[in-house]
Formats: sequence, C-alpha cells, structure tokens
Amino acid sequence: MARTSCFIGILLLVSAVHAVQAHDHDPDAIEEGRVVSDEPLDTILWLHIGIQILSFGLIFPTGMVLGITRSRWHVPCQVLGTLLAILGYFLGHSHRGRQFAPNIHAAFASSLMTMLALQVILGIYLRLHLTKGINARLRRWVVTAHGVVGKLLPVVSWVQMLFGGITALGFCRADHLGQCIAHFIMGSAFIGYGIVLTIMLLVGQAWLRRTGRSQEFFDSTLITAWGVVNTFTEHRWGQEWGHNDLQHTSMGIVWWCAGLVGLWLSRRRDGRSRRNLIPGMVIFITGYAMSSHPQNLPLSTMVHTIFGYTLMGAGLTRIIEIAFVLRDRTALTRDGTEANSWQHLPIFLLYASGFLFMGATEEQMQLLSDADVSHISYILILYSFAFLMFLFVNLLLHLYATAYPSFQKPSAHSPPRSRPHRPSTSASSHRPSKKPHRNSPYMNGYADTNGHVPSSEAGSRIPSADSRYVRDAEEFELDGLVGEDEDVEAGAGEGEKLLAGRVYV
Repeated sequence: MARTSCFIGILLLVSAVHAVQAHDHDPDAIEEGRVVSDEPLDTILWLHIGIQILSFGLIFPTGMVLGITRSRWHVPCQVLGTLLAILGYFLGHSHRGRQFAPNIHAAFASSLMTMLALQVILGIYLRLHLTKGINARLRRWVVTAHGVVGKLLPVVSWVQMLFGGITALGFCRADHLGQCIAHFIMGSAFIGYGIVLTIMLLVGQAWLRRTGRSQEFFDSTLITAWGVVNTFTEHRWGQEWGHNDLQHTSMGIVWWCAGLVGLWLSRRRDGRSRRNLIPGMVIFITGYAMSSHPQNLPLSTMVHTIFGYTLMGAGLTRIIEIAFVLRDRTALTRDGTEANSWQHLPIFLLYASGFLFMGATEEQMQLLSDADVSHISYILILYSFAFLMFLFVNLLLHLYATAYPSFQKPSAHSPPRSRPHRPSTSASSHRPSKKPHRNSPYMNGYADTNGHVPSSEAGSRIPSADSRYVRDAEEFELDGLVGEDEDVEAGAGEGEKLLAGRVYV
C-alpha cells in the first residue's frame, strides 16, 4: 500500500506541474465575441465530467468521513478516488469537440490538483508511521494539516464543479458576472447552511451543549455578518440607485438588525442559552422578498417565485419546529440521537432553496426559455438534485455515527458487557451515592441547556441499557476523539461512578 501511495504521489506531482501549463485549444474554432465554440461536448469530455464528479463529489467526501472515524477503508477509498481524479484530469486535457477560451475552471484546476497532491503526500508520511526523533513532534502537525486539508477538499471541489458547469455553457461573462456570482454564492450558502443544520441535528448535540450556546446564537451571528456585507456591497456607491440595488441593500439592513436581536435573545439573564425564532423569521422574510423580485422573463419570474415560497417554507417550518415540536428544547431525547420527522423538513427546504437560486441566473433562464422548457419540469429537476444531496449528507452522517458507540444506544435485551473494576483513589468515592436524575444530561443530553429539567420519578434509576451505553463510550477512546470528563453516578446501592464519554464532533 505504501508503494502504491508513493506512485500516486508521483502521478499527482506530474499532474500538478502539467496543470500549470496552458490548456491547448483551437482559437479559430471560437467565433469572435464568444467564449465557447458551437460543437457539442464529445465523449471524452463527458467521461471527464462523470469521473471527476464520482471522485471529487462522492469518493473523497466518503473517504473523509472514513478518515475521521479511523476506518481501515479510508486509505483504499482515497487511493481509488485519487486514481480516478488523475485519469479525469488528463481526459479533460485530451478532449475534442467543443473548445473554450481561457476560463476559471482551467485556471482553478491547478490549485485543486496541487491541494490533492499535498493531501496525498501528507497521507503517505502518516502511513510510514515515523514517530522517532523530530518526527514525534512533526507528526502532530502533519496530522492536523492532513485533517484540515481533507475537510477543505470537498468544499474546494464543489467550487470547481460549479466553475466547470459555468465554463461548459460559456456563462458568467461581462455584464452577467455580478448577478451570476450572487446567485451561486448565496445558493451555495443556503445548501451549506442546510448541511450544517443536518450535522447539528444528527451528530452535533454534544458539541452544542458543551459550547453553552443555542443554535440560534450561531445562526444570528452569521445573519448579522452577512447583513453587514450585503448592506455595503449590493450597490455601487457613487452611482444612481436601481430598483434591485435598493431591494438588496434593504434586505441586508434587515438581516443585521434582526441578527442583533437574535443574538440578544439567545441568552437568558443568568447567562444560560435559550432558543428563539429570529433566524426562522429572517429566512421567511427573505423568501417573501425574493418571491416578489422583478424579472425579465416569465420563466425566471416563476422560478424565483417558487424559490421564494420554498425559502418561506423553510423559515416557517423552522419556527414551528422550535416553538411547537421542541418547545424551546435543544432535542427531544436526552442523548440527542433521535430526531422528529418534522425536523428534517426545514433543513431539506434549505437544500432545495439553494439549488433553485443557483439555477435561476439570467443566462440559464434565457437558455431554458429559448428551448421551451416549462418552469414545472425545471423546478422538479432542481428539487431532485436537492433530494439527492440531502440523501448523500445523511448517508455520510450515518456512516460517521455508526462508527462510535456514543451515537448508538444498545438494545435493552443485549447482554451487558464486562467492565474492569476501578479501585477508588479519592475520599469522594466513599460519600453516599446520589440518585441519578431521570433526565440528567449525559453525552448528547439537552437537559441543562435550555434552563429546565423535566421532573424525575421517585426512585428512578438509569436503565441497564443506558449504563452499557455510557460504558461503551468510556471504553471507546480513539486518539482524543472520546475523552473522559463528565461524571454520571449510577446505582444507588453500589455507589459506582461511571464516566460519561465526551465526543468531539
């Protein structure tokens, strides 16, 4: 495996050097004033697109999760993805058919391949298990760098795939550049926000509880920052105000005003965190504004209207989730591993909003209108993309969660696992044991986060299944991913101390 990794590293270095060189095209095939030729995409270019989507869009994100969970399949998965990425790279430089003027996709390819080469080199170093001498100190930094680059790679790959679609159609040039950038950045932001909320819903409750903040604190912080940026960048100062300039700038103003309110309401007087509805209201108001945004084409008007309605739905369902489903709690269960079916709805609608907005640029709308594509067909296709993205993120999080006992409650009928006896070393072990609270916060619990704890029944004890659940997390220590820092006392008759696991997500 080490020899294979070295061979791949050499191939990647060659690819990175080759990427710096210009991509040869026939300039005579491109008409004057245009950036792409009239020929269709040939088979080689379609293979390039399919292989790169498979490697950078599917295999590398899966390998990233396998790496986080320290799976033995991490290296084979990344090796396969790297080989496909190298093959796809050279296919992209060997196509015929449609020709392209110098573009951002070709220019950014060198950065992406260099990043991938760096990641492979770091992985080869870690694979050699060099731990003596200076390597003992260097290895710690290499592990950190390998993790950071690996987590950034899917984000950078997403950007490059968007550049590829733009380049293939010759979009986002000249006067169309500004609105094109706005649509793709904001659409990607909605999708990214949905991914973050999916992570927090399924595996992030422990981290959220340790921060002592509510989800709305972080949402309101982002809304405030985004609003400030929009307030001062949507209008070119010194020029006359246009209708869209005024609408976009006013939208930025309401964002940072509402964001400040959300920040204030996210803390109680005694400093404890609490939920609030401000981020949901901001999403709803933004959707209403976008649904009435004036457009030049009937198709564009319909797509923007559905986008606005979808965003309004995301905001409204988020408000219902907090106020009526959770009733201001962080989660429905003590460990936070179970989600109500309603909680998936606002998150999915954010995915759908992102795809709808990215697919509503002026040039896209003109192309579809000329081809007589109805808005119904187009919107259903964009919703299909949103469903697939939502499914893929859930699959990755399931793969992550099933690797740790802290996210799996064992069956109440499963036999108890043996646990080595730990002799007490402090006088505190001889004090009378306390009766554990029925909803006492351990692992992903929600109890203390929102300032109220449900009452317990007299004489209640932690069930044996929960005790095994805590012991699993205690025994599953993995390079700092699971620590021991939170005491939960169980068994009133035995006075035994169990150390609840701390999971870093």
